Amino acid sequence: MATLIVMDHTGDSRHYFDADNSEALRKAEKAFNDLVGNGFTAAARSASGEVRIVRKFDPSANETLFYPRLVGG
Repeated sequence: MATLIVMDHTGDSRHYFDADNSEALRKAEKAFNDLVGNGFTAAARSASGEVRIVRKFDPSANETLFYPRLVGG
């Protein structure tokens, strides 16, 4: 099961989806696009543990982490 992990001021939330289910995949891609469109940065972690920034939805990623834009002051 693949996971979208969203970090925010409350901690994190996890959204699991079955990458073999076309409806679940469509919803996960929409969530990805909504989060990135709202300023979150997305990073996908490979099975070997390597992390890379992603700019478009990768249905083969086991985990995609979203973290908010940093705000300075």
